[in-house]
Amino acid sequence: MPSTRARAPWIGLVVAVLLVAVAFAVPPLTGWEVWSRAPRSVVAHEVPPLHGWWDAKLLGPGTLPAVAIGLAGWWSGPRLAERLSWGRLMLVSYVVGLAWLLALALVDGTDGITRALGSHYEYLPSARDVTDVHALLQGYVDRIPIDSPHAWPTHPAGHPPGALLFFVLLVRVGLGGSLAAGLVVTALAATAALAVLVTVRALGSEAAARRAAPFLVLGPSAVFMAVSGDAVFTAVAAWGLACLALGARASGGRLVAWSTLAGLLLGWCVMSSYGLPLLGVLAIAVLVLARSWWPLPVAATAALALVLGFAAYGFAWWEALPVLRERYWDGIAADRPAAYWTWGNLAALVVCAGPLLGPGLAMLRRGADRVVLLLVAAAVACVVLADLSQMSRAEVERIWLPFVPWLLLSTALLPERWRRWGLLLQVCWALAVQQLLYTSW
Repeated sequence: MPSTRARAPWIGLVVAVLLVAVAFAVPPLTGWEVWSRAPRSVVAHEVPPLHGWWDAKLLGPGTLPAVAIGLAGWWSGPRLAERLSWGRLMLVSYVVGLAWLLALALVDGTDGITRALGSHYEYLPSARDVTDVHALLQGYVDRIPIDSPHAWPTHPAGHPPGALLFFVLLVRVGLGGSLAAGLVVTALAATAALAVLVTVRALGSEAAARRAAPFLVLGPSAVFMAVSGDAVFTAVAAWGLACLALGARASGGRLVAWSTLAGLLLGWCVMSSYGLPLLGVLAIAVLVLARSWWPLPVAATAALALVLGFAAYGFAWWEALPVLRERYWDGIAADRPAAYWTWGNLAALVVCAGPLLGPGLAMLRRGADRVVLLLVAAAVACVVLADLSQMSRAEVERIWLPFVPWLLLSTALLPERWRRWGLLLQVCWALAVQQLLYTSW
């Protein structure tokens, strides 16, 4: 009889796939309108638990390149991850990851890069209208309520101004076109995997980083990363945690420098998304693994200085959150029943992270690599807290992107045979999602 350890990945895979299947099947089979107050025309097309609809494409401009990159990565990725020097592994991971992101997005042609950022719901159109940053911050909270004069569109209203200011910067430097901004977002998104690898290596588990590298580079989350503002949050958050790990391994001036940079990056995340203070759970995990608390006061001071700097210029995070909550519950949250989305969110997460997330999480147990175990457990805690907050009903394939690469570290715990064929499953899953669905990101 197979051991419990041998059965665990199979159980995890079955649970993950069943969760996705049930989440997709329940609304159409039961007639449950999980966007209950949405227009009938929208309900008819949406495919919960994702924010998108069925749109099968036989062949797009990026289809063949995506297939070629995915298969080449499956065939040679694990071997290269084990044999390349660390510097070359970082370079190859970035080049392949960027190509993978672009190829998947270009399945829909250049529209796959431009359509999301160019939407009037997004940050970029609002960023083009900003002429005075100080005035923007002073009047930001007043424009959050949906019935206020000049109310913000969905995404600027739903986030602190750090997210919008990133796109204001792109506009100011001449990269405010939808295509140019999309390419910048994609280029930054491709660095997230590198930051996670740097963190794991700095914490003393280079072998686990190498085992996980192909899954971080070729994950299905690339479908949602290439054109999403949340992909920028993902990359910045990952680099903030990487800097924290490097600071915890340093001393003297280097400790202060790395920790200050970590605080500024993580502080910017807090000023870009109301849900990203949850990164504190991952930050604590990093410090526990490094067995050093010296970076904490430095990083916390830098992050607090950034938050208070925004307040001094007119935007107080703690004043904006209650106003945002009111808009959220007066609007889309009421359209989305918790009875579905509390678990439907988890299905959307599996679609984003890929089905191998189930087997990976099933391998979390005593005796596993300590670095991977604690980082993945911290990411799981972030997801659970975000889900219980009920401030993330739907759209978590985008909203929870900052937690996905840390969850996918669990693939390093899988047996070699599972990693080999699991990577192919991840690649095929990503291609299927991109080819069969029109995603809104």
